[in-house]
Amino acid sequence: MAFLSSLPFASTAYAAKFSLHSLDSPFFTPRFSVLGLGFRSISHGVVVRNSNQAEALADSTQIADVPLLSCLEAIERLKTNQENQKRKQQYLAMYSSIFGGITTDKAAMVIPMDDHMVHRGHGVFDTAAIMDGYLYELDQHLDRFLRSASMAKINPPFDRESIRRILIQTVSASKCRTGSLRYWLSAGPGDFQLSPSGCQQSALYAIVIQDLSPFDLKGIKVVTSSVPIKSPQFATMKSVNYLPNVLSKMEAEENDSYAAIWLDEDGFIAEGPNMNVAFVTKEKELVMPHFEKILSGCTAKRVLALAEGLMREGKLQGIRVGNLSVEEGKKADEMMLIGSGVLVRPVLQWDEHVIGDGKEGPVTLALLNLILDDMKSGPPTVRVPVPY
Repeated sequence: MAFLSSLPFASTAYAAKFSLHSLDSPFFTPRFSVLGLGFRSISHGVVVRNSNQAEALADSTQIADVPLLSCLEAIERLKTNQENQKRKQQYLAMYSSIFGGITTDKAAMVIPMDDHMVHRGHGVFDTAAIMDGYLYELDQHLDRFLRSASMAKINPPFDRESIRRILIQTVSASKCRTGSLRYWLSAGPGDFQLSPSGCQQSALYAIVIQDLSPFDLKGIKVVTSSVPIKSPQFATMKSVNYLPNVLSKMEAEENDSYAAIWLDEDGFIAEGPNMNVAFVTKEKELVMPHFEKILSGCTAKRVLALAEGLMREGKLQGIRVGNLSVEEGKKADEMMLIGSGVLVRPVLQWDEHVIGDGKEGPVTLALLNLILDDMKSGPPTVRVPVPY
């Protein structure tokens, strides 16, 4: 993510100390360029002084004119970098317990490199949608967030109510009325060791994101993932260890698909890389894989609750959470992905198999409308007003 970079608090004194002490050796000769305190080129204790030497030393590492920046210079470069980047997502506000406040300056939306979430993956996160000035299912996501923190053995720096208040205030400061809130708990900064014992305090971060991409309701294609699924211990925890998820998503994109579907160790349908999956059988039964081995999706659970209305209308004959084979899934009349990012997205094709009649299914679209209505006018249990 864009703000996962070093805080610009590495002092000039520290850099100078490195230059004087680390290079105070007969094997190193500092070379200062006119543009700054950079080293011309250093290779395994040998200073490369010209291009001929560089060509002769095939294993050398070229470092040309790297400036030594002051804190203010580093901040200015961060600002310039942010201004020059064109993104579909805009970052409107960030809270950090490290600096104990909220910033709307994108250049300051950074975290320390020695935070164990960065270099060891010791952190958890969650999200909540912002719709018309309300946070959708904030409390449900916050409960899961704290459960994940407990599983990851991270003791939050604040109590639940304080974290909740911080999240709401961050959205308020952003002035964002439609977007998303994402937040993290990490073991905190401290050192580059494996154990978090050197971390004096866990850290809380939150950021408000406004996505400028148009909302797409069109049906999509998915493939079966060849990337191994996480073990239940880690799959049920929303940690920042998302490399399997990323590789699974990349595999889908390489096959002109939207997502890759994971199967569990018994071959049953599990989940997507960052969403749940559900099916409507030919008997008009809504079936969703159980949550014992996968992430307990807040949006998926809300869909199950809202689907009861479709049963009363006769559009569904049953709702079931349980095991589902790939064969059963591909024979279903409808297939959908469910999550806070996609909401309810129709799936038209899985691998080479067309789902149903190859069109967006009526139950899938009905569930999407129910979720959208719930986000806009649902009960106070799922909609938290933001005081702008």
